[in-house]
Amino acid sequence: MRTTLRLSACVVLLAGVALAQGTWPTFEPIQREIFGAGSNFTNAFADIDGDGDLDMFVGFDGKPNRLYRNDKGTFTDIASAAGVADTRPTRAAAWADFDADGDPDLLVGFTPLKDASVLRLYRNDGAKFADTTAAAGLVVATGAVRQPAFVDFDGDGDLDLFIAFRDRANALYRNDGGKFTDIAAAIGLADTRRTVGAVWFDYDEDGDLDAAVANMDGDANGLFRNDDGRFTDAAEVAGVAWGGRQPKHAGNGTVRVCAADVDADGKFDLFAANYGPLGFFSNRGKGVFEDRAAAWHIAIDSRYDACAFADVDHDGRLDLYVNGTVTGGASWQDSLFRNTGSEFVDATPPSIRALQADHGVQWADVDGDGDLDLALTGSRTDGMHSVMRNMLPAADAARGLHVRVLDAKGHATLAGAEVRVFAAGTTRLVGARLVDSGSGYDAQNDMPVHFGIPAGTARVDVQVIVPRHGARRPVWQRGVAPGRTITVRTP
Repeated sequence: MRTTLRLSACVVLLAGVALAQGTWPTFEPIQREIFGAGSNFTNAFADIDGDGDLDMFVGFDGKPNRLYRNDKGTFTDIASAAGVADTRPTRAAAWADFDADGDPDLLVGFTPLKDASVLRLYRNDGAKFADTTAAAGLVVATGAVRQPAFVDFDGDGDLDLFIAFRDRANALYRNDGGKFTDIAAAIGLADTRRTVGAVWFDYDEDGDLDAAVANMDGDANGLFRNDDGRFTDAAEVAGVAWGGRQPKHAGNGTVRVCAADVDADGKFDLFAANYGPLGFFSNRGKGVFEDRAAAWHIAIDSRYDACAFADVDHDGRLDLYVNGTVTGGASWQDSLFRNTGSEFVDATPPSIRALQADHGVQWADVDGDGDLDLALTGSRTDGMHSVMRNMLPAADAARGLHVRVLDAKGHATLAGAEVRVFAAGTTRLVGARLVDSGSGYDAQNDMPVHFGIPAGTARVDVQVIVPRHGARRPVWQRGVAPGRTITVRTP
């Protein structure tokens, strides 16, 4: 029998207030016949074949992994033909163009197995994948793999690889011509606490990428400040060490840490999906965060596996999905919260409320209509890996804008880059987003960032900042109309 732990009734009743404020979408599952299987932990999106739509990898818990080719919103599993249908229990996945040849490659993280690497790196050769783990120097014998993130931490133009491990020191593999070497201990990133999630962004706006790290089992979280390629844990000074949960409580921890401009001031805040109360910390500048979870009515004490932000209704504000975990036979409630600009209001549609609690979550425009659809993974054997179409009315969906950020060579090597959108010809901020540098449950996508452009804003100016070598030089595209995908190349 399914056991579900729900939020308090008073929170749920607030949904009616939110719904009265404007159009709030419903979500309809697609292709239930292929997305019905459970026992999966992670999912991640990338356009593997260059046809303009987003394909999806799903990592299973001992059944063959799946790679779904997307053909204009219709998915087909091609994992076996593509060479990535591993049957080992899978906990992590990341898409990134590690060899800078113009297509996304795939890293998969497994549970340990004798005489086998816990990492596998697949090079994409025309949507066929070749195992290049050994050649890349990524044969790793042990470790409970959690968050992978491909980031150019040293600004040398190629993608390095961060791996969070729950049972050993975290690793940072520097990329030198496609060969990876773990240098975490030498640069201050070999954190031995029990890490699950991580996200990279320039939290102090000093021109390089820093790492926020989510730790479990009573360990404090980390916020590793990057100073010329060496890292110092500044979590305590910044005010985010415990993520809103009780300090040193062995039963509590942070599973996922998300960086998002929640309060629409152009700075990237931190949000923590916890075993314990959810945490929201507003970035006040100069490397300091303010705990705003109670003020935003989001300090809900439960057990959560992931957080994912998206403007699901195209009002210009980032809404929030949180995954409840599955543990001890209980399924802890998933919820979708609407961002009103000053608080989060539970506005979970019945189609989501009826689902089994799950594990991973991603937002992606799978059908190309301009709004973001919802993809979930479920760790229970009777769970699922649903893809749910966002049923926002067509006129509202058409106000979506997608921004693809590439380097000067046209390659996707800029995870952690910042994208801001302003009403055209003004300094009025519409929103700010990050190019994915760690998301969902132990995942990383390679896809455009998304903005919902509010009604009445006909055109916008798009600013991209790539923190690199202590500099934050903006690149602009001006007078952009919504309803399209644009590409911004940076020097």
